[in-house]
Amino acid sequence: MENDAATLYCPNENCQAANPLTHKFCQRCSTPLPKHYLWAVVDSPSVGSPGEILADRYLVLDKFVLLDTKPGLLALTPELENLQPLKAYLRLIPYRLHVPQVYGVLFVADGSSHREILLLEKPPVLVDDTIQQVHLCSELTTAWRDATSMRQLNWLWQIAHLWQPLASEGVASSLLDSYVLRTEGSLVRLLDLRFDAATSPELPQLGEFWQQLVSDAKPAITEFVNQVSLSLIQGEINSTDQLIGVLDRGLAGLGRSQTPTIKIITKTDTGPSRQRNEDACSPPSGTLINKPPQPTALAIVCDGIGGHEGGNVASNLAIETIQQQVQQLTKVPYDHIDPSLLLNDLDKAVAIANDKISQRNDLENRQGRQRMGTTLVMALPVAHEMYITHVGDSRAYWITRHGCYQVTLDDDVASREVRLGYAIYREAVQQSAAGSLVQALGMGPSTSLHPTSGRFMLDEDAVFLLTSDGLSDFDRVEEYWETEILPVLVGETNIVNVADRLVEIANTKNGHDNVTVALVHYQVQYWEPEITIKAIITDSSSAKTVDFTSTANATLLSSPNQKTQVIPEKESVKTSIPLQWIVPLILVVAAGAIGFFLKQLRSPSGLFTIFSNPIQTLNPTIEPTPTPRSLANLSPGWVIKTNKEIPFGNNQLLPRGTFLQVIEKKSNPKPASGNFSVSMQVCANKSIPTPANTNNPAGTSSVPSNSKPLPQPVLLDLSQLNPIAVSVLQSDVPNPCTTGRQPAVTEPTDSSPT
Repeated sequence: MENDAATLYCPNENCQAANPLTHKFCQRCSTPLPKHYLWAVVDSPSVGSPGEILADRYLVLDKFVLLDTKPGLLALTPELENLQPLKAYLRLIPYRLHVPQVYGVLFVADGSSHREILLLEKPPVLVDDTIQQVHLCSELTTAWRDATSMRQLNWLWQIAHLWQPLASEGVASSLLDSYVLRTEGSLVRLLDLRFDAATSPELPQLGEFWQQLVSDAKPAITEFVNQVSLSLIQGEINSTDQLIGVLDRGLAGLGRSQTPTIKIITKTDTGPSRQRNEDACSPPSGTLINKPPQPTALAIVCDGIGGHEGGNVASNLAIETIQQQVQQLTKVPYDHIDPSLLLNDLDKAVAIANDKISQRNDLENRQGRQRMGTTLVMALPVAHEMYITHVGDSRAYWITRHGCYQVTLDDDVASREVRLGYAIYREAVQQSAAGSLVQALGMGPSTSLHPTSGRFMLDEDAVFLLTSDGLSDFDRVEEYWETEILPVLVGETNIVNVADRLVEIANTKNGHDNVTVALVHYQVQYWEPEITIKAIITDSSSAKTVDFTSTANATLLSSPNQKTQVIPEKESVKTSIPLQWIVPLILVVAAGAIGFFLKQLRSPSGLFTIFSNPIQTLNPTIEPTPTPRSLANLSPGWVIKTNKEIPFGNNQLLPRGTFLQVIEKKSNPKPASGNFSVSMQVCANKSIPTPANTNNPAGTSSVPSNSKPLPQPVLLDLSQLNPIAVSVLQSDVPNPCTTGRQPAVTEPTDSSPT
């Protein structure tokens, strides 16, 4: 409801003029007027009456939806020590594409006392700017009926990715609440978090919820959704990795009915205040790439660190190295690509680039702040998916007709503080050194690097913007996406003009740095398939474990993320599979097994592993596969590595990257829980000097400076952990718990010019 008395105050501290709510720019100084819509978490029928202004600032638009009329002022921040549930929101910031983040708190008089109302930013709402009316986006169960089969499976795929991280924070119930579970275009978004009861929900309950969707599923996937939900209920699908694998295969089948067209343009500029350009991009600045006819579409943006003959060398070396690596990856037909292996390969490409830059630093005896380095963000569209990899504070944004979403999380001090649950983001960015990077390419060996790789399902037209901080600083993307980038999606302009315009905005509105942008315009034609898709349920022990939630930097989802790929000390020579090996192998197989062989060869979970890297050697000899180590069969002597900070004991944390060796396995006293605890000794972590971490340059560690020495032994309750939180090292993987087998890094031959 419009309030004639309500005004929107300019965020420019030198202006602060009052403007009508319908204005997008300040009528006095032309500063963009951000509209921060907020969701009030309150146990009452409403937070106020529409049109009412609370705390002289927050305009009530709907029962629980507010508009901040003074966006230039910081909101009151909650005392985190007194509001423990808030930490779930903070620790889930890598999933802010789906999970709302804390904006602040609102104190409202309630009789003689005051109540504290939690405010969440960017709720899933539809806004009519002309009359300031808002509506909540549709519940998933309502939107489901009108969605395509591709989008229906896409929503389930996102929920599957969210299940484990939300379960680890005790809020998996949010994914079973139809009121909380909303859709914004192709995205699944939550209104707020619902905390689990004493008994946390498990996958069978998710199957029961999904079973309600079967009757309105599109004909092509009705049988698929029914089979998946029943398999969850009956325990045939008993892990999220297994569930994601099943959904991946279903989406791959539907993806054949989707034809994408991709355009990429890049633009880089020195800017008005710098003498040289340390940024780099691929394709070269000003080059327009079309796929088809080009077989591969890859966009990369790097922001160099290190000054003259430093940053520009590092950024260009990273571009050159990654181009070479990805060129090999994309030679494989899509049907033979395993998403988890491709994510690993992208991380490995980044690790190789990192080690080349690091080697160059070592050869030139660069130390500390003199070391050259670079940030990185790249986008690789593959069929109906977009793969995003990043290190540092160069960003990726996903723009659709429904909104602009930042899908990467900066590797800086502010983001680290939020992930650890120490501060809300709007408060953390105000602190000194908030923007200091905690990692970048070239600052150390790849063993201490944690790139973030994730993938996104695409079922509608979209633009992905990759940018250095020359544009993204001061929220310029959030201010101008609607006027500058959205017109691309409605056919009113093209990405070449938009790239020029974004560089102009960066230079005139910021102007403090070099600027580089890459725009990836993804257009899609989709038709409903006439055939039905069936679910292929594989045994959980054969499902590939993928760490989609490395909370070091996760974005995404949806943003799904991948743990760092460590390059072995001596990498084997890789060649294509010789045809003369395959023919004799086929001849010795019984004729009745040939069909099975071909079917398994095409399946990522089949008898033979289909590597996403075409030059990965396959052993032609078929040998029995040993049972992989996992949390389910953890035994004394085994080694685990933490993928995230893990609380234990009396308010202590195991840092990410800690190696622990199992001493003893103990049953938990919980009746019929089936869970257990293990006593472990710490072999290595970032606060204990070992060959695995002594090469970290000052200022790059992501471990808080107040870390305490870890006790020996450590007792962990693994009932609350999962493969996302820890990785069980296999017997053939080097680890610092085994004498003489430290994690090693290959130093590739540096072919760059000196």
